[in-house]
Amino acid sequence: MPFMWGHEVAGTVDEVLAGAAPEGSCRTLLVEGPSGCGRSTLVDAVIERATAVGAVVLSAVGWAGERTVPGGVLRQLAHRVPQLLPAGDVGPVPAATRVEDMQRFCRAVDSLGSDAPVVICVDDAHHADRTSLDHLQYLARHGGRARVLLVVTVPLQERPSRAAFLTELLRRPGFRRVTLGPLSRETAADVVRSAGHGRLAGPLYELSGGNPLLLRALLEECPRADRAEPRPGGPYAMAVAACLHRSGPGTAAVAQVCALLGPRAGAERAARVLGLPTEEVRRTLSALEAAALLTGGRTRHPVAQDVILAAVPAGRRAELHRRAARVLRAEGCPAAETAGHLLAAAEHAPGADAEHLRTLCDTAEDLLAEDDAAGALRLLELAHRCCPEGPQRTAVGLRLAQVSWRLDPAAAEPHLDSLLRAGRLGRLDPAQAQPLAQLLMAQGRCADLAEAADDSGRRADPAGAPALPPLGAATGDTVPAGEHLLQSARLTDATLLPVWQALFSLTYSAGPQRAVPWTRRLLAEAERRRAPGWHAAFAELHAQALLRTGDLTGAVEFAERALAALSGSGRAPFAYSARAVLVRAHDALGRYDRAAEHLDAPPPALLRTRHGLAFLHARGHHHLTSGQPQPALADFLEVGRLMREWRIDHPAYLPWRTDAAEALLRLGHVEHAAHLAGEQLALPDARHPWTDGQALRVQALATTVPQRRAALLTRALVLLRQSGDRLATARTLADLARLHAPGTPARTAHLEAAWRLSEECGAAALAHDILPVAPAQVVREAENARPRPASGETRLTASEQRVATLAAQGLTNREISARLCLTVSTVEQHLTRVYRKLHITSRRDLPLQMTPLTPAASGTV
Repeated sequence: MPFMWGHEVAGTVDEVLAGAAPEGSCRTLLVEGPSGCGRSTLVDAVIERATAVGAVVLSAVGWAGERTVPGGVLRQLAHRVPQLLPAGDVGPVPAATRVEDMQRFCRAVDSLGSDAPVVICVDDAHHADRTSLDHLQYLARHGGRARVLLVVTVPLQERPSRAAFLTELLRRPGFRRVTLGPLSRETAADVVRSAGHGRLAGPLYELSGGNPLLLRALLEECPRADRAEPRPGGPYAMAVAACLHRSGPGTAAVAQVCALLGPRAGAERAARVLGLPTEEVRRTLSALEAAALLTGGRTRHPVAQDVILAAVPAGRRAELHRRAARVLRAEGCPAAETAGHLLAAAEHAPGADAEHLRTLCDTAEDLLAEDDAAGALRLLELAHRCCPEGPQRTAVGLRLAQVSWRLDPAAAEPHLDSLLRAGRLGRLDPAQAQPLAQLLMAQGRCADLAEAADDSGRRADPAGAPALPPLGAATGDTVPAGEHLLQSARLTDATLLPVWQALFSLTYSAGPQRAVPWTRRLLAEAERRRAPGWHAAFAELHAQALLRTGDLTGAVEFAERALAALSGSGRAPFAYSARAVLVRAHDALGRYDRAAEHLDAPPPALLRTRHGLAFLHARGHHHLTSGQPQPALADFLEVGRLMREWRIDHPAYLPWRTDAAEALLRLGHVEHAAHLAGEQLALPDARHPWTDGQALRVQALATTVPQRRAALLTRALVLLRQSGDRLATARTLADLARLHAPGTPARTAHLEAAWRLSEECGAAALAHDILPVAPAQVVREAENARPRPASGETRLTASEQRVATLAAQGLTNREISARLCLTVSTVEQHLTRVYRKLHITSRRDLPLQMTPLTPAASGTV
């Protein structure tokens, strides 16, 4: 791209070269302009023109690395003329310039110009050392006999290290100033068209801003006429780097801060980051915009931004990011922008001082207020890495665990482990014990809470806490205490754990149906707040509440939602409560294979949590459903052992005694089953319709006295209806139906009610295993029932009665044969005759009131 002379420049140069300037005068030409806009090109043109007419040409280029080297520019000027240097050369340490040396310099110039003009060109004089500038200033002031043209170039807003240098030049009568600038849009378009890229004239101008150096680089980089897209490391990137380098350190620093701030760049903000006066930064920004390196305070292309920032050393860049973060946060800018600078600072230079740590933690809280938990977590992790061991590190670790739980409870586990270790070492602040205990409770880490309670007893500090929230026992219209909190509290990080505790208590209270609307509302809130960990916790409690009320399909749906929210943490301990719900619900729905899918070998850590208790409890019920009472009993007893060990033996949570009693009944251990049921009824915190109803039902099944069984089942039915558990109510109705002979109105009514409830619950297993006939068949059975003649053929023998009674209690044929010392074949024959005499088809229809052939025969087989 040829240089185009201005009339003023050409006139000044030609005046000196043609001899029009008087001898003994020193003309000075100051060329100012942004980098890349032709300062060096003008100097080259001057040198070429002067050389062509035989002038003596001395040239030098300032370099930032030589700015503090005395005589650096003088040595370049004296490259072929040693007499220009001081007699004793210049030492390595800057010192006051001697007058004798400057006079010697002037005499040497006079000597060179005895027969021809002398042209001295110093490009990038803002990088020149003080000693060299003193010599050139002396020459401009005093001159000599020779005609001299001194050409000096400086970028806009950058001045030589010796401020008096330019002042002296301005005072000389032969001074001329030339200010260069970018090409106009029309001129730039002509240049692009002449290069054969007319279609790209607009895009190339926007990218270059008319800067000739940038425009030339873009023309070189975009040989095709259909695209103007510079690439990293290409000619455009190199041109930007050259412009930045030649602009000077002060200008480069402002450009770097603006590139770092991106859309938030501005004179006031950049000044605060750099700690400079705003007016000074505003002038520098004007120079950068004149050079087309910036426009509106921003770079023109991401490649330019990357080039500008690449010139910043890592440590300096990290410090600028930290300053930018503090400035943006103080101005109330979005927390995500502040966080971006903090994270970028860590990438370039890890570590943090106290002020930076405070900014990290405060910005994390800002992000949490905006529901950006993922961003807050990254900042807290960074703060935790930078914290030295001590109270502050523990506090950050606790906050890290809370925020991790918000996203994924499984991710909070390592942080809780670290906090527990700190507690054992006595590094836990007493104020941190309660939030840690709440987190452990929400995480279900019962064993750790029990150990903490033991330790607190020994240390007399508040670290210990119960492993379960208090379980409400409210009935009727009484509002549990936790529900008052749910009515008034808004879901925040501060209220999350109390809200979760209140909801847990309500779910396992006397009326779990009251928890359903609350869990649904909190689920929606967690989803809106982008908190998958909260979503998983509330979805699991919602599924539990639905299971307790007999909504099996709803329980499956929300348990699966809880697992989905955990995103890859399906084998973490926290996930097993939801998996336990799926096992129980699928079994009741008759989907035994799907239930078994969730019963794979649990991780070892599971059995230290309440989630492990839920898993064992569900597995025990699955064994019962599968006809395996012995392994079921083992699981229920293990649940009981752990609950007693952890001091959370609350039947409202897991009624392991009545569950174990059902397994014992199937194994024929009636007395032991009755004892466990009575033990549950005697517990002080078991006064609860659901737990009492379960225990009374087992007591009824354990008695052989028909009247007592009927009375106990009737009481159980009232309580279970009151508790809202439709599935347990249907089972009790089916038990009551067995007390009556086929065709009786009472039997029909109980079976119809049981069938209706099981249909509402979708309990296929209950409908087919406990209720073998459909309601229509029950009605037909009642209508077709006729009084049977009291003949011996319709009465049971004593042996048949004993076999039928044991079968009605749920014993298998093999168990009956062992109890009565009969062969299995004999038992089957007895049952066949019983079915025929009573006109039934299954042992499920066996009534408990059966009449023997004669009273005397009851003692024989």
